[in-house]
Amino acid sequence: MDEHGLPTLRDIEEAAERLAGRTVTTPLLESATLNATVGGRLLVKPEMLQVTGSFKFRGACNRLGRLNASELARGVVAFSSGNHAQGVAAAAWLAGAPAVIIMPDDAPRVKLEGTERWGPEIVTYDRRDPDSRERIAEAIVAERGGTLVKPYDDAYVMAGQGTAGLELVRQAKAQGIVLDAVLAPCGGGGLIAGIATAVRALSPTTEVYSVEPEAFDDTRRSLAAGERQRNTGDIGSICDALLAPRPGELTFQVNRRLLAGGLAVSDAEVVAAMQAAFQHLKLVAEPGGAVALAAALAGRFDCRDKTVVVVMSGGNVDPAQFARALAA
Repeated sequence: MDEHGLPTLRDIEEAAERLAGRTVTTPLLESATLNATVGGRLLVKPEMLQVTGSFKFRGACNRLGRLNASELARGVVAFSSGNHAQGVAAAAWLAGAPAVIIMPDDAPRVKLEGTERWGPEIVTYDRRDPDSRERIAEAIVAERGGTLVKPYDDAYVMAGQGTAGLELVRQAKAQGIVLDAVLAPCGGGGLIAGIATAVRALSPTTEVYSVEPEAFDDTRRSLAAGERQRNTGDIGSICDALLAPRPGELTFQVNRRLLAGGLAVSDAEVVAAMQAAFQHLKLVAEPGGAVALAAALAGRFDCRDKTVVVVMSGGNVDPAQFARALAA
């Protein structure tokens, strides 16, 4: 870690070594049709092919890999709308550690069932009071002990997520591809912070942009203001994975330094991206996982004559919601 306790390229490289054989090295996919649509070269990194169906397993597995036997025996606690929940539950199961997972009471069924599959204890909270999840987690840690595995505001979690950025730069270089930009989804900012750390260190001319739902664009607004901004929560979004109340304290320290900017997309643009991913790449994307592709396809980022990687962060979507998206 650097002098501020933030992850460096070396931390991400060490995370990649720690995760070898546990995580999936997801490919870079390409579609001639999508290239023609954007007027450039669009490469897609499909993290829905990752263990538990999202990038979150990377960070969770790296964080638990830093715990000693005594800490693992006391167990872990995490709060999440679903993807971090599954990542931590799976990592805890693999490590033989007990886990308590705090999830919103309206979490998508597919994410709840995906978490239950790994055998943790599940505690629910009301999403209308988003800060309650942290209070519940802190109370459980105080009562029972254990380690709180935060969804994004943790240097080792960020380093684990950054392995996706490490992979995509190495994959592009292996093919002789020079990347103009990388777009990735952003909720609390852990994925984009980790990716930006790796990409900017290995490919300094490549710009990195966060992508959020229009009604929850706290990182975009925070970058513009120079300080963290909250979401009001007055308007909903289908992107349940990206509804963090505000950027993380640590993640924003990274993102305000490394990101070229922030983008936002509408729910309608997200649905169109889900359709395109299924039609042209045969990928099942959850709404939050499709925002970066949506930004490229909708022209929120101009891909003309550029080579751009979009990270699709997950595919844990309820079948009924996915069916509605395809039929829209």
